[in-house]
Amino acid sequence: MWWLGVFAAGIGLAVPGITGRRIGVMAGAVLFVVAAAVVSYRGRKRYAALASSAVRAGKHDVLQDRAVSARNWRRGHLWWLLLAFLAALGSAFAVPAAGGMLLAGCGTGLWLKAAWLGRREQAGDALLWVRVDWLAANGGRPAGKTVKAYRSTGIAAGDAAPGGARRRTAALV
Repeated sequence: MWWLGVFAAGIGLAVPGITGRRIGVMAGAVLFVVAAAVVSYRGRKRYAALASSAVRAGKHDVLQDRAVSARNWRRGHLWWLLLAFLAALGSAFAVPAAGGMLLAGCGTGLWLKAAWLGRREQAGDALLWVRVDWLAANGGRPAGKTVKAYRSTGIAAGDAAPGGARRRTAALV
């Protein structure tokens, strides 16, 4: 989302728009900050509740990482993302760059929320996972109503780092 927003804002600067570039960029900056704050703080109570009630993953649990969940959600909502990009481009004719900066603010807010959740994982020394059956019943949302709790595994047990990224190991000499 962030890159789509930056690209739309850059293209939006080429169009003078009804309000002018200066007002468009100022309005876009305000929208960026507000959108980043709202998106990053929205739903944190739900994530915190799910993380605090996380139980140890069982032997037969099929787990899916949040990064995989996010990728699947993006693929499933590709048309919505494309429409948001086109709306940001179209808004440049009225208020240059503001729509693109709003979209970039939403992407930044999602990144901040993911970083916050990764810090929670590091503090708790546990990786958080979502059961695939709960995720599938919820339309791919990793903190939706059908997700009753996260599953946890220790960070030393596998090859994943906090946040679900691949663990980087030092090269053997």
